[in-house]
Amino acid sequence: MHHSLLALITGAAGYGKTTLLAQWRQDRLKAGAEVAWVSLAADDKGYSAFCTTFLEGVRRLGIDIDINLQREDNTLSAIDGTVAIIVNAAAMLNKELYLMVDDYHHVEAPHAHKLIQKLLEQSPGNLHLVLASRVSPPLSLSRLRMMDQVVEIESAQLPFDLAETRTFVEENLGSDKINADELSLIHDLTSGWPSCLQLIVIMLKNRSDTRAILDDLVWRSNDLQTYLSEEVVAHLPAALVEVAETLSLFRRFNASMAITVTGNPEAGELLQRMEDENLLIYRVDSDDRVIWYRFHPLFGEFLSTRLQRRNHDVRPLHRQAAQWFAEHNCLTEAVRHASLGDDTEFAIQVIEQTTPATWSLDYLAPTLRLLERLPEDVLFRHQRLLFLASLTVSLTSRPGRAKAWLNRLQASNLDAHPELASGLPLIHAAVAIQEDDSELTIRLLEPVRDAPMDNPFLRYVLLAALTVAYATAGRYTDARRLFDIHPVAAEDRSNDMALVAESARLTTYLLAGDIVEAESLASELLERSTREGGQRSICANLCASLLADAFYELDRIDDARELIANRFGLLHSSVPDVIVRTNLSRSRLDLLQKGADAALSFLRQQIAHLRSLGQVRPVAHLLGEQIRVCLLKGQRSHAVELLQALEALAREHGTALGGRAELPAIAALARARVLVKEDSHAALEALDTVKDYAERFHRGRLGVLVDLLSAGVLEDLKQPDQALLRTHRAAEAAQRLGLARTLLDEGALSEKLLGALASTGLHDPLRQYVDDLIEKLTGPCSASLATPRSRRPAPPGQQALLTPREREILSLVAQAMSSKRIAHTLDITLETVKWNLRNIFAKLGVSSRYDAMVQARNQNLID
Repeated sequence: MHHSLLALITGAAGYGKTTLLAQWRQDRLKAGAEVAWVSLAADDKGYSAFCTTFLEGVRRLGIDIDINLQREDNTLSAIDGTVAIIVNAAAMLNKELYLMVDDYHHVEAPHAHKLIQKLLEQSPGNLHLVLASRVSPPLSLSRLRMMDQVVEIESAQLPFDLAETRTFVEENLGSDKINADELSLIHDLTSGWPSCLQLIVIMLKNRSDTRAILDDLVWRSNDLQTYLSEEVVAHLPAALVEVAETLSLFRRFNASMAITVTGNPEAGELLQRMEDENLLIYRVDSDDRVIWYRFHPLFGEFLSTRLQRRNHDVRPLHRQAAQWFAEHNCLTEAVRHASLGDDTEFAIQVIEQTTPATWSLDYLAPTLRLLERLPEDVLFRHQRLLFLASLTVSLTSRPGRAKAWLNRLQASNLDAHPELASGLPLIHAAVAIQEDDSELTIRLLEPVRDAPMDNPFLRYVLLAALTVAYATAGRYTDARRLFDIHPVAAEDRSNDMALVAESARLTTYLLAGDIVEAESLASELLERSTREGGQRSICANLCASLLADAFYELDRIDDARELIANRFGLLHSSVPDVIVRTNLSRSRLDLLQKGADAALSFLRQQIAHLRSLGQVRPVAHLLGEQIRVCLLKGQRSHAVELLQALEALAREHGTALGGRAELPAIAALARARVLVKEDSHAALEALDTVKDYAERFHRGRLGVLVDLLSAGVLEDLKQPDQALLRTHRAAEAAQRLGLARTLLDEGALSEKLLGALASTGLHDPLRQYVDDLIEKLTGPCSASLATPRSRRPAPPGQQALLTPREREILSLVAQAMSSKRIAHTLDITLETVKWNLRNIFAKLGVSSRYDAMVQARNQNLID
């Protein structure tokens, strides 16, 4: 397979396709390859759903692709574009890539097959696709077969041989529990079909007299599993079977739910027995302390079929489950089973009658998905439901739908619901934040800022929205004073919306450029929000965005990358400030660690996506960043074209207030960069425009950057004294704020200007600060455009600089731990482990885990 583009595994259910893939995956990981696993389900038969799942696997290989953008367009040109992105990105990765797709038989959309076909036709040699399917997919493989580029494994190759059957049976029953004749008979009967072997073992465990009738099992192979399932179930206690059949309706279940739905007070003990006896029941990973289970899909399907034969109407069971899930705050499952039980009114009741005091972001997120499934006429008949829907959507990046629902809500009579009427300004303000209109947000919320509000969730929505608006307007003192006037109550410190409001306050420190304070406060809030809501909670994501920006500015590159890894929502769908901050951090990390081409690819993709969402200011910022990277690559003509697009955008919104008032400054900064070598006076004039914006809105980092760039222009204009003055001012402000990358990212210009400044005889602490920057710009570990930071090994004889996290991971590698186990041991994501390993390989100049371990020991980096 190492030399082929495709491995195709076809076989009926229970033939071990998934197990084979899992073993193959482990082998490839040990060999140092990058492997991603995708499991398809019946819900993935359509093109959009297939793309969501398939492209997420592509992304886990290290290929940046916008899933939301690619999945929505199934035209041939869009498919070609998607394939081109994957192929080009894969070709740039210097390692073998394996994408394993399990249960491909669920795919029905012709365009999904076209996508796979084109990917195979254009795939680079290092990208290997592995498909497991119950049927042969409609792909044209003749050319691949002629070129020996496909490995095909069919049902005839999958079954166990006699030796494997013996091993399996003896490991499960013991070597002295079955004789050679019985083993041979079992093998002949099953033809080595793994799932049937498993069922026979279960049967033999429960009925020792089954051996006497083994020679009577002369059924056709397609009847065998049904018979064995009947045998397994037939000799189990009736109460256990009844519980199992009832629970087969549910995707997951626990002891408490089993007791309620089945009406059997011993259902919990019966679940434990099923687990102890390996009756095709598995524990499901869960964030809470309750043990959840699910059945093996085939066994669960068999049980549910028996249940429906015995009881034609299973809707009452779904309704009971809906009641239990609702009582235990499992909103998604409550509404799902209410719908399956044809109890739409209860589904609505679950959402609508939840008390406002219990509202949270965790509650609203699944609510949004459920609301979108309801017909709008049903939604419009329930005012409280419509209010909640409008509020939920207004907090996302879909202001258009929020305004439509809000208009419908306002047109209704809210006299009977004064609490809803009082909340309308909040929804208007949330929409305004999404549309980057901070001035309107302030006008809407200041009049109600001090009004009493019993609903804590809405109170913190107001606090967060007004804080964001003040920060965008540069009114940092007003934003921070809000928390003096309306402090977060002690009992609300774990409230997720209160945490979001606190994260908004920290934005003021970042925008002001006070990086040291921002890093300290954001670190504490990230720890608290992760502890309260989990690593992927909304507040944890927002704090990660803040802290990644701070870490990047402090030149803690690996820490910044680790923080925003796999937090794709921050890149695509948040408020404009968060989108800007996270996308710029990501593109600059790509520039340092992967190179200019990777950064430009990311920027192009994000600009297209954000344009489709109408995110004007984020698009402008990314265009400005794209211009900077193009100039670094020497692509001046392309930079000029991009500048024209950026200036057109700035002119279109030239009179805009709020956040979009920044657009002229963004365009002016890009114009100054383009003109700096051909028209110094025009460049200086453009920088004066940026300086005016930075001073009016108190943007500290931007002010430092403008002074630095202006010093370079003044140097070109033969005004060394003025250039030195600007450099000194920039360095003083940067040292006070704790900045690093703002100056380091200017590379040769900073090296030149800071070198001249250092020769003037500075006093500490400014002298030490400038010397440290010069060392970073000129030292052996300095990053350059031609040599991305993460790919530069230490010079011969010099010890590699590994972060504490990299040393920790490498020490576990030396203990022969898999990446997955390392992730579990350190409580980090698998992608974080992989990212750190890539950095380790690059720093040590090796390409495998074993070589990294040897090199690290030689350098005394690990014991």
